[in-house]
Amino acid sequence: MNNLHIEMEIPAELVRERIGKLQSAMQAGQVDVYLVTQNVDIYYLSGSMQNGYLFVPGSGEPTFYVKRSLWRAGQETLLRVQELGSFKQFRATLEGDYPELLGADRAPKIACDLDVLPALTYLKLAELLGAPDRCRLIDGSGMIRTLRMIKSSWEISRIERAALAVSESLEEALGELREGVTELEWMALLEYKLRKRGHIGMMRMRGYNQEIATGMVISGAAAAVPSYFDGPAGGLGLGAASPQSVSTMAVKRNEPILIDIGCCIDGYVIDQTRTAVIGQLSEPLMAAYERSEQLLLDAEQHMIPGAICSQLYIDALAGSESAGLADHFMGFGADRAKFLGHGIGLEIDEWPVLARGFDIPLQEGMVIAVEPKFTFPGFGVVGVENSYLIEREGARALTRTPLGLIVLPY
Repeated sequence: MNNLHIEMEIPAELVRERIGKLQSAMQAGQVDVYLVTQNVDIYYLSGSMQNGYLFVPGSGEPTFYVKRSLWRAGQETLLRVQELGSFKQFRATLEGDYPELLGADRAPKIACDLDVLPALTYLKLAELLGAPDRCRLIDGSGMIRTLRMIKSSWEISRIERAALAVSESLEEALGELREGVTELEWMALLEYKLRKRGHIGMMRMRGYNQEIATGMVISGAAAAVPSYFDGPAGGLGLGAASPQSVSTMAVKRNEPILIDIGCCIDGYVIDQTRTAVIGQLSEPLMAAYERSEQLLLDAEQHMIPGAICSQLYIDALAGSESAGLADHFMGFGADRAKFLGHGIGLEIDEWPVLARGFDIPLQEGMVIAVEPKFTFPGFGVVGVENSYLIEREGARALTRTPLGLIVLPY
C-alpha cells in the first residue's frame, strides 16, 4: 500500500469548520466531550468512514480512534488518528490522551449520537467509561443533526451532481419503459445508468430499520400496497425479505407508474419523483396528479427563510382537503405518512422535516425534498417530488428533471 495515496475528499478547511461549530455547540450546552460513533457522522466530521470512534473535546484537538483501517483513516482525514487497540482499555487510552477531561478525579459530560447507537454498544461504552459514577453519557444526536441541516457550497455541489445524474439517466431509460417490461427489469436498467455516472448504489437512512437502495419504481395498484417504509407508497417488493419497491410485475398501459428515485454521489443524495403513464390516466388520477404539482409549487413559493416547517405541512393538508383528496394525501388510512418533505444530504431522512411538531424556521443552506403524493388503493399512487435549496430569496430547485406527467406511447 506504500505506493498508493488516497486524496482527502472533504476539503480540510470544511472539516475544521465543522469541528469548530460542533465545539461551539458543545460549549453552549456545557458538554465536555462528543464521542461520535456512527459512520456517517464520523465521515461528516472527519472525512473518513473507517471503523472506530471520533473523540471531540469541547476545545482542542479531536482524535479518531480507529479499529480498521488505521492506514486508510490516516490517508482520508487531517485529524489525529490513533489505533483503538483493546476496547477494554478504551477508558485508559482516553485518560492518557486527555487527562484534563478523563483524569482520576474527573466526571465529564459525554454526548453520543444515541439515536443510532445500538443498545449493546451503549451498555459496553457506559461500563468502560464508568457511567454514571465517572462520567455522564447523554444524547447529543440533536446537536449533530442540527449542525448537518445547513449545507456548505461543497455539499450542495455534490447534491447537484447527483441531480444531474438522475435527470440524464431517467431521460435515457424512459425509452425502454414500455408495456410488458417488469418493474425490476426497468429499475435495473435505470440503476445501471446511474452507476455509470457515479451513484454509489445505496441511499443511506438514519431511521431504525429503514432502508432503501436507489428508490422505487412501482406501477398501478402495487404502488398503493402499504409497507414498513415510512412513505406514501409501498410496492410489492421482491418478497417478505424486501417488502417494498420493485417487483416482477409487468407494467401495463393506462396505469400510473411512480418513479421515486435518487442518486448518491460522494455520499450525498438527491431525491425526486415523477409520475409516468403508458397511454393516459383516468380523470380522478389525473386530477390528483395535477393537485400534487400545485401543492409542490405552493410550497416552493412559501419556502423562504423564516417560514415554519410545520406550517408548510399544514398548508399542504388544507390544499389536499380543498380538492377533496384529504383521505388520500401521503398514503391512505392508517398507513398515511405524516409529512410533506424532509431534509436530505448524507442521509435521505435528515432534518428538518415538514411535519407537525417541527416548529423551526427554514434557514439558508437547508436542502429539503418536498413530495406531495396521493395514494389510491387498487389503482396506484400519483405525485411529484423536487429537492430544494433554501436561499436568501427563497427555494431553488436542485432537481433537474422537468415537472409534468410523463406520457409514454403504447
